[in-house]
This record gives sequence, C-alpha cells and structure tokens, in this order.
Amino acid sequence: MKRLYFGTDGVRGPVGGPLINPDFAARLGQAAARWITSGALPLPDKRPLQVLIGRDTRASGPVLEAALASGLADGGLLPVSLGVVPTPAVSQAVRTHHAALGAVVTASHNPASDNGIKFFGPSGVKLDDAQEVAIEALLPASAPGRLSAPLAALDVAGDYIRAAQALLPASSLQGWRIVVDTSNGATCSTTPAVLRALGAEVIGIGASPDGRNINAGVGSEFPGVLAAAVIAARASLGVAHDGDGDRCVLCDESGAALDGDELLAILAVHALRCGRLPNSTLVATIQSNLGLDRAVRAAGGRVCRTPVGDRYVIQRMLAENAKLGGETSGHVICADFTPSGDGLVAALRVIEAMLDTGKPLSELRKVIVKLPQRTGALRVREKRPLDQLPALQREIEALERRFGEHGRLLVRYSGTEAKLRLLVEAPDDALVADGFARLEAAARSELDVL
Repeated sequence: MKRLYFGTDGVRGPVGGPLINPDFAARLGQAAARWITSGALPLPDKRPLQVLIGRDTRASGPVLEAALASGLADGGLLPVSLGVVPTPAVSQAVRTHHAALGAVVTASHNPASDNGIKFFGPSGVKLDDAQEVAIEALLPASAPGRLSAPLAALDVAGDYIRAAQALLPASSLQGWRIVVDTSNGATCSTTPAVLRALGAEVIGIGASPDGRNINAGVGSEFPGVLAAAVIAARASLGVAHDGDGDRCVLCDESGAALDGDELLAILAVHALRCGRLPNSTLVATIQSNLGLDRAVRAAGGRVCRTPVGDRYVIQRMLAENAKLGGETSGHVICADFTPSGDGLVAALRVIEAMLDTGKPLSELRKVIVKLPQRTGALRVREKRPLDQLPALQREIEALERRFGEHGRLLVRYSGTEAKLRLLVEAPDDALVADGFARLEAAARSELDVL
C-alpha cells in the first residue's frame, strides 16, 4: 500500500499547508498513539508510555510540537519535550529512557518556511514504510478539541554531548582549529561543545538561530561558506551540519569540500585496514558514486546498495549486520554508536582516522577516485509516474545500453519535494554532459517543469 503523507524522511511540507499545520500534527499524534497502544511494537515495561519530542530551531516548531503532543496525549501517551536538540540525540534518548516512541519536528535541510515530523521506534530506529502506512490508516477525521497540552520536559543534550565526547581521547584535539557551521539549527550548542571539550579551538558560523534563518545560506547545503571560513582561519578542517544535525559535510585544510561518499570511503577503508568493519560491508544508496565501490573493494570490502533514504540504509545494515552506512548527502550511520544518521559522530570518526594515520584530510580523501558525475533537479507541477513517460524511458534504456558496466544513471522523484532528480555518471565528462542533456530534454518534453 502506498503512503499518502509520509515521504523518505517523515511528513514534510510548507508550514500552513495541508500537512504541516497544528490540526494535522494533532491528528498524526492521535494516529501514532493508536498505533503504539494497539501493540504494533514490543513496548518497554516503563509506564506511562513516553513519547520523546525534539525539534530544530524553526519558529513553527513550538506550535507544531504542542499540537503533536496534544494528539499523543489524547491517545493515552505521555509526551515529553526535549526542546531543541539534534535528531540523533532523540534517537539516543529513546533508547536510554526506554520510551515507546521518539518524534522530531524538523524539515532537516529545507528552508524555515517548511517543517515536518518524523518518528523513531523504541530501538531508536526510524519507522519503516509499512509502519508509516499503518499510522496513516489510523488518522482520525478531526483533531482533539485542544491543540496544546502541558508538556513534561527532559534535558538530554548533556547526555548526548558526553557520549559523543567519549569517542575520542581526552584533549586529543589540543592545538586543532576547527570551523563549525551549525546552519542556525539544532546543533548550535552540541557540536561546538564536544569539540571544545576535546581541546579544539572552534570558530563558529551559522550559530545565531532566530527561528527564520535555519539553513539560510549556511550549513551543509552551502559548503562554500564553510570553505571560505576554513581558508581564512587556516583551520585543520571544517564541519557543516544541516538543520537537524543528522548529516555533515567536511572541508579539508585547503577548503575543498568532501561529500558523503568521500566520508564513507575514508571511514570504510580505515576500518577495513584496522580490522574493524563487521562483515567487511559498507551500505550505501544507489546515489553513491561508483568510485566508492572501487575504493572499498580494493581494500577488501564490499558495498551493498539501497534506495535513497537513510532509513533504507539502516534497515539494510541491520539485515547485513553492518555497522557503517550512509548517503552522498552526508548522512552517515555509525551503528556502533547510534542507529541513526549523526553528523557529529561522522565528523568525529573522520577525525579519529586523521589522528590514527597522522594524515591531513586532504591526504585521506585520496582513497577514493570518483567517476565524473552530474546531478540536477527539475521542479515539476505533478509527479507523473515515470513508466508513463515513454520518451524518457526510451532515453534511459538507450543510455543504459551505451554505458554498460562503465557508467550509470538515476532518474527518480524526490521523496520530500516536487522535483525530478537526475544523475549521470560515466568515465569521462563528455559522456556525462551528453547523457544528462538527453535525459533533461526528454523529461522537459513530457513533464510540466516549473
């Protein structure tokens, strides 16, 4: 059964739209409560059943949190506010405090005009497709009379900071200068606190949230800002997060940005050389560059591929008993620490590889040689099924025959926006440019592109 409201990362959309408003948030809370109390999941013995709610810094967050909490309370659960915390801190807190469910009010890397809601099960893992379909089926026709309720509060940021800090030896970053771009989002207090506690000098940007400036020209979507700051400060490296802190982009000491594929290659190859990659397996999505497979294979490992979405990566990691996985976007899951994407932990693990090898990030990144690639997105009025676009299908089939095993392409709709995403990868730039132009032209001929 197809999901109607949930996308690749929860329910998301414009604030005040048909999905992201107090009424729908309350109804979603009621449905989640009905689902939990129906016995859909093995529940902790702790009573009453708690739902821990975190949020990012968007101005719309408190109202949506209150409405979600009212729906959960109406369904017999105890909502508890964690305040502004990174998404991975919610995942960790759900397990630590034996909660029935975790929820985060966030639209991740989207602008402040958007918001969203995503859920975590008692194990701290994001809900899967079938579970989200089950919640949708229980949505009531109307919201409870009150769209706000008294909220208990719990401070979990300190626990998260201490756990992350323990990943590296005390004072191991003494003498390091690190630029940190927290995107005016949920990591403004956590990531700088961890790095400073380890001895680093931290230069912060994107660290003045006002409810409206989250992801506004800063953060992981704008690595050029970080790069310029790294060069100006002569820093050892730079770290940029998205609005809710479940992803990161790094810059080396020269100001060159590293994407998620490069982070995964560094971490996987280092772990393989140290004998610390269970089953010698890295899990990545169909979006990742073929250079990642080649780098991991050369080090004696293998790459398993999943659909786009970090929760699909996590599900495959559980099936493969793998402990490392992630996405090109910078979602990196280190499952020995947390079963969710965690931008801070990813950065700390890369820093650990730098400390172990004594190499700067500009050297470590050479472990992967990426194939030429071009990506782009077309904003569309309607997401027409791709199999009903014959010209686009003909072009896809022709390019696949042309590339064979030496290249690849990916055509898919975004799970969170009205966009058609295109990717072409091939041995040389000319093939990439030609393939991308053909795909784009075919898509424009059959879709209403805005």
